[in-house]
Amino acid sequence: MLRLQSRARQLRDVASLQLSEGPATLKARPGFRLPLGIGYCTARSATPFPRDTDTITKLMVANRGEIAIRVFRACTEMNIRTVAIYSEQDKMHMHRQKADESYLIGKGLPPVAAYLNIPEIITIAKEHGVDAIHPGYGFLSERHDFAQAIVDAGIKFIGPSPEVVRRMGDKVEARQAAIEAGVQVVPGTPGPVESAQQALEFCETYGMPVIFKAAYGGGGRGMRVVRKKEDLDENFYRATSEAQSAFGNGALFLEKFIERPRHIEVQILGDSAGNVVHLYERDCSVQRRHQKVVEIAPAPQLPTEIQESMTADAIRLARHVGYENAGTVEFLLDSNGEYYFIEVNARLQVEHTVTENVTGVDLVQTQIKIADGKTLPEMGLTQDQIKLNGCAIQCRMTTEDPSRGFQPDTGRIEVFRSGEGFGIRLDSALGFAGAIISPYYDSLLVKVIAHAHNHQSACAKMLRTLKEFRIRGVKTNIPFLLNVLEHPQFLSGVVDTYFIDENPQLFQFKPSQNRAQKLLHYLAQVMVNGPSTPLATKLPPSETEPAVPEIPFVSEPPKGLREVLLKEGPQAFAKKVREHKGLLLMDTTFRDAHQSLLATRVRTYDLKRISPYVSHKFNNLYSIENWGGATFDVSLRFLHECPWDRLDTLRKLIPNIPFQMLLRGANAVGYTNYPDNVVFKFCEEAVKYGMDIFRIFDSLNYLPNIVVGMDAVGNAGGVIEAAISYTGDVSDPSKTKYSLAYYVNLATELVKAGTHILAIK
Repeated sequence: MLRLQSRARQLRDVASLQLSEGPATLKARPGFRLPLGIGYCTARSATPFPRDTDTITKLMVANRGEIAIRVFRACTEMNIRTVAIYSEQDKMHMHRQKADESYLIGKGLPPVAAYLNIPEIITIAKEHGVDAIHPGYGFLSERHDFAQAIVDAGIKFIGPSPEVVRRMGDKVEARQAAIEAGVQVVPGTPGPVESAQQALEFCETYGMPVIFKAAYGGGGRGMRVVRKKEDLDENFYRATSEAQSAFGNGALFLEKFIERPRHIEVQILGDSAGNVVHLYERDCSVQRRHQKVVEIAPAPQLPTEIQESMTADAIRLARHVGYENAGTVEFLLDSNGEYYFIEVNARLQVEHTVTENVTGVDLVQTQIKIADGKTLPEMGLTQDQIKLNGCAIQCRMTTEDPSRGFQPDTGRIEVFRSGEGFGIRLDSALGFAGAIISPYYDSLLVKVIAHAHNHQSACAKMLRTLKEFRIRGVKTNIPFLLNVLEHPQFLSGVVDTYFIDENPQLFQFKPSQNRAQKLLHYLAQVMVNGPSTPLATKLPPSETEPAVPEIPFVSEPPKGLREVLLKEGPQAFAKKVREHKGLLLMDTTFRDAHQSLLATRVRTYDLKRISPYVSHKFNNLYSIENWGGATFDVSLRFLHECPWDRLDTLRKLIPNIPFQMLLRGANAVGYTNYPDNVVFKFCEEAVKYGMDIFRIFDSLNYLPNIVVGMDAVGNAGGVIEAAISYTGDVSDPSKTKYSLAYYVNLATELVKAGTHILAIK
């Protein structure tokens, strides 16, 4: 009676939570676990799809993110109820929202450790009536003790038997099994190497190069290529340390290193009746630091005889070890057409999607059915019924900055617009605006899969899709993927594992404009905080759009004095000016009039609009003074524009007329004295961005101050126009300090200092 009352209280509490807080809130309550057999309400109808399994009605994914959602989707189509687990750091993650039930795990543990907590995973599964557990990939997916704990708890493990997981997870045993099955392996040690000396003995027998590999894990960790015998000691200890840190076991084995291989893997399926089939192969040669970046199915330009031999070997090995469920047999293919077994992944792979696309087989649903006792023939999966249809390519889009050595980026996705369309599949868990990218887990954001009738068409679809993506708020590797997809060698279909390392141009990226988001930020800033400075008048701005005169449609503007400067240099330019018989004019509208009459508030946008007309109609000007002085600082302060961008923009629109700026000697364009190297660097950059003539002045005619500016301009290759600040009346005999002799002497000193042109201000 007491037990019934307690059960009634549990049901009442759950119902109360659902009514008051809703099912989503119920799921989000930290540490809240539903009593056995009780779930929160979902929108799913009682029987949306016919059930494809006899005994599996509720399935847990002991994983997170994209793979968890992938499995949940397969289960929903099979009318199987789904259960998610989530760490404290993942409480807002999408994968728990996609499941019918979700439970907090590993409270107080580090982010990764939470998903490695085998006893708690088993406890949650038993408490909530879970029939089967899918491990996904990563985390516990290749841990035989996890598979054994699931089986011991009376729950179905979606994968091979614990013994096969153990045997295939130990690379030494997997290698021995391949040898027993008659599958060719890379020459290597029969077991883990105990010391660097033992490694040296192997090298003396088989030669260099060799590779150390972690015996209990993959993903490039604990892996070291050694090309010289003298480097064996250091690499042995480094690889051991990496393996110990990553997998809890530092055991290594040693193999002969295959130069320039293609990485080919064969997808296999096995059932409890001993049937084994292959679903053809994938090419995973595009790798960075042993991590796969792009995967292709089937392998492009793989000779039929090699494909048939490789897939037969994969089946032979699977039968030899009694393999059940899905797995991957991996090979290295050298340039001579010889291939070698390297390992078995006794789990689903990240790149399983491309195999699904070209064969039409849902690997996850097939895994579940096999675990439920179905045989391959019962599912229509005999070898003669598995056909290839076209080509599929998968790109792993990650939140990494390729311009900074693929450093992981974190933050909030502010804009997310995906590429879509015919032949495109997206598998993700964080592909939406507002998603938080945390530093705790893998940086995979979206798996993009393109499917077409051949390799070139699939590449075209993938390129188009990647270019459609707009992701703001975090950096992604899209620029790098675009470079890979556009590379002629990749488009040819045949690349080896050296492809990325040997093509540094893949790391040359065009900067993103991101104009729309910048505009939105600006509008939001103005709306929330108002204009940054008050207007000089209460009158509203004029709605008049200034008219720009038309210019003739010609490819280039007429030649100007700048042609002399560019071709012959500052000295020849000055000589040309001296030889000119008429009056030469300098136009100051872009700087002095702009600064004095319009309070330096004219935008670059407005200056750009008139620039083509100036270029065509004022080509005979001596110069245009359009920069320096106060225009530099107020451009930043009031217009929030980059003065360097303004100079560069105007230079492109007015290529024929010399540009002139005002330089305050050692003060450059500032209001204080700067170190000489700052002034020199400033002038160097100014010339690079398009400045030609530097009018250098000091209001007190302090010669040392002016000379610093002159030297900086001369060193940068600009035209030096030293200015004399004139005041007073030299014809007045009572003025004895600033006399005619004073100004003549000053002019003489400026000529000696190397000025090209004298100016009187």
